[in-house]
Amino acid sequence: MTEKRRTIFHLDMDHFFTAAEQKQRPELKGKPVVVGADPKEGRGRGVVSTANYEAREFGIRSGMPISRAWKLCPQAVYLPLDFKLYTQISDENMILLRTYTDKFEQWGIDEAFLDVTSRVKDYGEAESLARRIKAHIKESQGLTCSIGIGPNKLVAKIATDIQKPDGLTTVTNGEVERFLAPLPVRKLLWVGRKTEQKLQNMGVKTIGDLANCDPTILTEIFGSLGTQLCLMAHGIDKSEVEEREGIKSISRETTFQEDTADIRLVLQTMHNMTEQVQSDCHERHLSFKTVTIKIRYENFETHTKSKTLPFITNRLQDLNKAAVDLLALHVKPERKVRLIGVRVSNFVKTDRQKTLL
Repeated sequence: MTEKRRTIFHLDMDHFFTAAEQKQRPELKGKPVVVGADPKEGRGRGVVSTANYEAREFGIRSGMPISRAWKLCPQAVYLPLDFKLYTQISDENMILLRTYTDKFEQWGIDEAFLDVTSRVKDYGEAESLARRIKAHIKESQGLTCSIGIGPNKLVAKIATDIQKPDGLTTVTNGEVERFLAPLPVRKLLWVGRKTEQKLQNMGVKTIGDLANCDPTILTEIFGSLGTQLCLMAHGIDKSEVEEREGIKSISRETTFQEDTADIRLVLQTMHNMTEQVQSDCHERHLSFKTVTIKIRYENFETHTKSKTLPFITNRLQDLNKAAVDLLALHVKPERKVRLIGVRVSNFVKTDRQKTLL
């Protein structure tokens, strides 16, 4: 039996955080803009969340230490994260996108998959639909996006990165392996740095190299992941586009300006973050059961510790107590702390179940 033809879109908003900021502040257009930690004139301790394309021309990239970004481009405009703004725009975009498809899957705050198989007859119609979506977002939000079109989610997502910003890339069924072959293996979903390094040690640098590997050897080295790597290298992905359940966690973390052993400062910083997390839960009508803290010491050694409560709650005092209990049990007073974070998860919607009041 011939496998049913599918036409999948992957849509990714272009440099979303900075684009959202520029929408609010038109005077930033054409300037290098970096969203993330405060650079403190090159002394900042956090990282870059997003850089627009003007900033990227100076070599600034997401995840880069903010102090490094400052050295590369001190004249850039540096802005703090504004999740309320980003979430509002994202929600509006996702509502718009759902009108173009019967099967939809949000993938983070600025990405989504759309299965448009039932909406188009061929790839020509698919491209026309993609252009309409891009024009609709540009008209309603003043923002650009890039879209990849392919026979499955894997190929569509990789295609999105080929032309950015404001790109549109189509990969038909017959073009899949030829399209993938020259790309680095890191382009495949789920291939991180460690897997990439293992593959390179085997002489596997491109997806084409991986496609030519003996599947038995891949399974021996990588276990079940080896089978998945083999399938992906040939562009095979049968996963469905499906609505994912709501938000999995809400978190905050802070990198101290200087490594500190001052437990009072650590506790005060933790309290500030729990207030922000609790406020986010309240706005989303969410209660939680699990609290997790994250501690990174001066040598970058990082630990996460969790506690599942015997009840659901959205109260600040419950979150604070759980976070402080975890800190007291696991923080080492004699060691300087570089970063701390707090996360809540295991959610229940408060409009469906009573919370502990």
